[in-house]
Amino acid sequence: MSELKLELDFQYKTSLEKLWAAITDSNKLEKWVLPNNFKPVVGYQFQFRNQPNEYWDGLIDGEVLVVDPPHRLSYTWAVGEEKHTVTWTLQDLGNGQVNLHLDQTGFSNPYGLAGAKHGWTAWCSELDKVLA
Repeated sequence: MSELKLELDFQYKTSLEKLWAAITDSNKLEKWVLPNNFKPVVGYQFQFRNQPNEYWDGLIDGEVLVVDPPHRLSYTWAVGEEKHTVTWTLQDLGNGQVNLHLDQTGFSNPYGLAGAKHGWTAWCSELDKVLA
């Protein structure tokens, strides 16, 4: 079975620097993803925290893999037995437009892939509010 991978692109009217801050600053991340203790330091271990439910303890464990400001950020994303790699790539499109590209790899089944696509699409729609 080939590895399942999620790739999404989002465009924002902002600057590279503002978008970089939105994906690397813990307080800004909390406004569009989840409460966290993230720091953009290679090797730093962090958690995103959500309300637990009957299916999940509410914790996402991660470790920062790559920090290349303001162009690339990568970290692990582990929920239960699933461990993925999330990589964000920022590209200045000109005219005040920036593309945010998401690669998430390591899915073991299509249900997780569909859930991640739904989750990131919803979260990234909230990102506009942080950039405003």
